[in-house]
Amino acid sequence: MPQTRFSRRPDTAGKLRVSFEFFPPKTDAMEARLWETVTRLAPLAPSFVSVTYGAGGSTRERTARTVKRILAETALTPAAHMTCVDATREDVDQVIGEFVAMGVKRFVALRGDPSSGVGDAYQPFPGGYANGAELVGAMRRQGDYDISVSAYPEKHPESPDFATDIDMLKRKVDNGATRAITQFFFDNDLYERYVERARRAGIYIPIVPGILPVHNFSQVANFAGRCGAHVPSWLAERFEGLENEPQIHALVASAVAAEQVLDLIERGVDDFHFYTMNRADLVFAICHMIGIRAGGEGGDRRQPAAA
Repeated sequence: MPQTRFSRRPDTAGKLRVSFEFFPPKTDAMEARLWETVTRLAPLAPSFVSVTYGAGGSTRERTARTVKRILAETALTPAAHMTCVDATREDVDQVIGEFVAMGVKRFVALRGDPSSGVGDAYQPFPGGYANGAELVGAMRRQGDYDISVSAYPEKHPESPDFATDIDMLKRKVDNGATRAITQFFFDNDLYERYVERARRAGIYIPIVPGILPVHNFSQVANFAGRCGAHVPSWLAERFEGLENEPQIHALVASAVAAEQVLDLIERGVDDFHFYTMNRADLVFAICHMIGIRAGGEGGDRRQPAAA
């Protein structure tokens, strides 16, 4: 990855857009941390914030509760994740309707991982939607919503080749997808080549890079191996020996992610989706380094109520 001067504020900073992903908390302590994160990041005025949804509806109530609180207590625009794992079409349609009744107008439509875990073979649920493209179509039939879908710069691990992978993305777009958000990646050349493949296939919706700050390198490397994301040797070297140095690890992580984002800006990218892992500091630092300031131009900056 090219070296980038962090001291130079990008000329495009006023045009940059960011969005953040959260996951619904399982415990009171996790809920407190989530709302500390929401409070910290809200002044950056993201385009939207998404809330994940577990396989087979395993977090359905918690996802709904989190989305409802975001709508009630903040000026943020929530996007509810939806999957079609272990659910009939009727069940999925009902949940979509429940989110819409809350006031949700944005969704992230995903096929979802098997409920048995990442890496296991996926089997469509009897009477359910078979894939993300069918799920997008179901959402579009219900209304004119903003629908984000997934994209894979290194192709989905279940796709035999890039042609099959891009074809699935094209089907999602044809069914009404508004934008694609990528799986995290660490090599910007992979993202650029993927976008070129999509454009050649006639896909012209925004393809937003998903950025994962490395809060814990060993955990990220393990997860990357299961979802087909490549971890470059240079990245492993950056974090080598920092297992028991959390403060230094965080400094390196923010620098690595900012370097990646700044390089993407140089390549013409102006929209970024951050996988926050319900932690604010690294994402806030990265946004600061790319020129996004709390209370700056663009959007309602009203902060959410404290937890």
